[in-house]
Amino acid sequence: MKKGRITGVAMNGAGPVHDLEIAMIGETSEDVAEEIKSGRFGMVEETASETMKALKTYPKYGFGQSIGQWILDREMDFADESILANAARLGIPATVHAAIGCEITHIHPESDGALIGEKSFEDFKIFTAQLKSLNDGGMYFNIGSAVILPEVFIKALSAVRNLGESVENFYSVNMDMTSHYRPAVNVVHRPVQNGGKGYNITGHHEIMIPLLYHLMENGG
Repeated sequence: MKKGRITGVAMNGAGPVHDLEIAMIGETSEDVAEEIKSGRFGMVEETASETMKALKTYPKYGFGQSIGQWILDREMDFADESILANAARLGIPATVHAAIGCEITHIHPESDGALIGEKSFEDFKIFTAQLKSLNDGGMYFNIGSAVILPEVFIKALSAVRNLGESVENFYSVNMDMTSHYRPAVNVVHRPVQNGGKGYNITGHHEIMIPLLYHLMENGG
C-alpha cells in the first residue's frame, strides 16, 4: 500500500476483528475448540466494545475506514501493523463486508445490527466504485475467502457494469489452501469471460503470501 501497488482492500467481517486486536495488543488468537465447550469463545469484551465505539464515532465513514481511523486516533501501540489503519492513513479505500452472526463482535450486548449493516452497505458501494479501476490490466486477488467476498465481488462487478462502466481485460486470482466452488466460478471464471484471465493458486497462506510479496518487491 505504501508503494502504491495495492490500491484497495476488502475484508469479510473477520478481518477487522483480527486487525483491531493486532493494533491493540500485537496479536490475535483464541483456542476455539477449547473455549466453545464452556461458551467462553468470543466473549472478550474489548474487541466488540472498541468496534462499536469506532462505528459510532465516524458517521460519514464506512466500516473499514471507521476502524482504521479509530486505531489511528487512539494511537494504539501496534497501529503500524494494522492494515485498516495504514489504509486510512494513506487514503486507500478499505471495505468490510459483514454477515450478521458470523463474528464474535455480534454476540455482545452493545452490538448494533442496524449500524453494522449500514456501515457494511456503505462499504459495498465504495467497493463497487473501486472496481472501475480494474479495467485494462488491473488485478483482483481473493485471498482465503471461500464464500463472502466471492459473492460480494460478482454482485459489485455486475452493478458497476450495469451502470455503464467498462470493466474488462483484467486479471483475477484466487488464493486458498483448498479449492472451493464460489471462488472458482465468481472470481476465476465468470468475471473474465469478456477478456482477461483468471488464476486459481492452491497452497498454504504462510508460504504463498510471502512469496507473492517478494515477487511484488522484486518487480514480478
